[in-house]
Amino acid sequence: MAHRACDALDPELLQHIRECPCPCDHMGYGNFLDYQVPPCPRIASPSLSRETTFGVPPHPHYSRPPQYIRNVPPELYYPYDYDSCSCSSGSDTARRVSFRGPWCVCLVVCVVVATLTAGLGLPLALGPHRNENASSEERLQLVRKLLKDSPLIDGHNDLPWNLRKFVHNQLNQLNLSKIKEEDPWLTSKWSHTDMPKLLAGGVGAQFWSAYVPCKSQHRDAVQITLEQIDAVQRLVQREKKYMQMVRSSEEIRTVHREGKIASLIGVEGGHALGSSLAVLRTFYNLGARYLTITHSCDIPWATGQDTVTNEGLSDFGKIVVREMNRLGMIVDLSHSSVYTARSAINVSSAPVIFSHSAAYSLCNSSRNVPDDVLKLVAQNGGLVMVNFYAYHVACSVNATISDVIRHINHIRKVAGVEHVGIGAGYDGINVTPSGLEDVSKYPHLLAELLSDPDWSEKDILSLAGLNFLRVFEKVEEIRDRWKKAEIAPFEELGPKNELEECVSKSS
Repeated sequence: MAHRACDALDPELLQHIRECPCPCDHMGYGNFLDYQVPPCPRIASPSLSRETTFGVPPHPHYSRPPQYIRNVPPELYYPYDYDSCSCSSGSDTARRVSFRGPWCVCLVVCVVVATLTAGLGLPLALGPHRNENASSEERLQLVRKLLKDSPLIDGHNDLPWNLRKFVHNQLNQLNLSKIKEEDPWLTSKWSHTDMPKLLAGGVGAQFWSAYVPCKSQHRDAVQITLEQIDAVQRLVQREKKYMQMVRSSEEIRTVHREGKIASLIGVEGGHALGSSLAVLRTFYNLGARYLTITHSCDIPWATGQDTVTNEGLSDFGKIVVREMNRLGMIVDLSHSSVYTARSAINVSSAPVIFSHSAAYSLCNSSRNVPDDVLKLVAQNGGLVMVNFYAYHVACSVNATISDVIRHINHIRKVAGVEHVGIGAGYDGINVTPSGLEDVSKYPHLLAELLSDPDWSEKDILSLAGLNFLRVFEKVEEIRDRWKKAEIAPFEELGPKNELEECVSKSS
C-alpha cells in the first residue's frame, strides 16, 4: 500500500526513500516499507533503474553489490530474473494495448485453471476436506494423515548438548527409546526428546544443534563443535531404524517417504568458526546445513547483543555470509542482534532463517524478531521458525499452546503464511507451554490451528515444513548457480584474537 503522502512527494525524495536502507522516518514521510507497490512482478517502479532495484518493494537487499564482494556478477548477486518481467512502463495507452495480445488470453486461461485447481484440486490432493465442525480428535487424526504425506520439519533441538552434559557423548550404551525411563533424563526439566515421542510427534525432519557455549570462544570452540557434530552423526547411526542423516532438500523428501526422520546439523554460534572460512567449509563438508551467526554474545565479526554502537556484521562477517551463500549453507539469525540480522539480510543473496525465535511485539525478549525485521525476512524470502520457550512466547512461566499460536498468527499477519515455521528448541529450554510439553505434541499444535477457519490444510503443511523446504531449495539453487559460474571460495583472513596478536608481535 502506497504511503498516503506519496502523490505529494518530490520525485527525487520519493526515489531516495524507496532505496534508502535505514528505518528512519524521513521527516515524517516514512521509510521504504511505507512505499510498497504492486509487483510487476520484478521491477518495482518504472522510475527506478533495474540496476538499483529488482524486487518489490524496494529494499536494501537489492542494492548494488558492495565492493568487497568480488568476483560475483550482478546476475548472481541478485537471485531474480529481472529481464523476465514484460510489464509495460510506457504510456497509459501503451499499457492498455499491451493487455489485448494473445499472451493475455493465455494468461487469463492459466489464471482460471489455477483458480479451479486451487478451489477443487487441493482438497483432493491434501486428503479429505476439513469439516469445520470436526472435533479436536478428528482434527488430530487429519493432521497425522497430512504429516505422512508432507514432512514436519523442526528447526532446532538441543538433544546433542544434553548428550554431552549427561553422558559425556558416550553413546554406546544409550537407547534413545528408553532414556526417559531413567535419570537424569527422567527428572530433568531440560529433557523433552526420545524416540517414542519423536514418532508420536510425526517429526519428518529435525535439525540437531551442534551448540558451543560462548565461554569457549577463542579457546576450544572449534573442537567442541566437531565433537558435537560427531555425536549427532553417531546418534543417528545408532538409531538407523528410525533416523537417517541428510544433506539436501531432496534427501529430506526421500527419507520422509521411507518413513524415517531426516536428520540435519545446525551449528549454533559463529564463534565455533574461530574466525576461519576454512573451518566453515569443513563444517559444511561434515554435513552442517545452517550456521547460527551468533549465540547472544558478540564475536569478532558480528554482534549478538543490541548495543549503542549499532554494529552488526563487520566486513569479514559479510564475507562469511557470502561464503555461506556459495556453499549452500543457510544463514540463521536467531540469537543475533537486530543490527546483525538486518546486515545479514541485506548481504545475503539467499533466503535466511530464524531457526528458533518468536515475535518481539508480543514478548520483548532479545531472542524474538521485531516487526520491521519480519518484513525484511518476507522480502528476502526467508523464514521465522517459532520457538516454544515459555519466557519467549509469554514472557513468563505461565505459557500455553495459545501463546505459541498467537506468535504464529502474528508472524503470519506481518510477514505472510509463507514465512513462518516451527523451531521449538526442545532440550534447550526448561519451561514449556502447557499443551506442548515435549516433541510428541506437534500434531496437537497443528490440530488446534485447524480449528481456525483462517488456516487451511495447505497453510498447515506450509507451516509444518513446506516453507522450510522452499527456503532450502532456494539456497541450493543459488549455490548451484554460483558453482556453474565458477565463483571461487572466499579466502579473506578473519580478525585475530588477543592471543594471536600477542604471538604475532612477539615473533
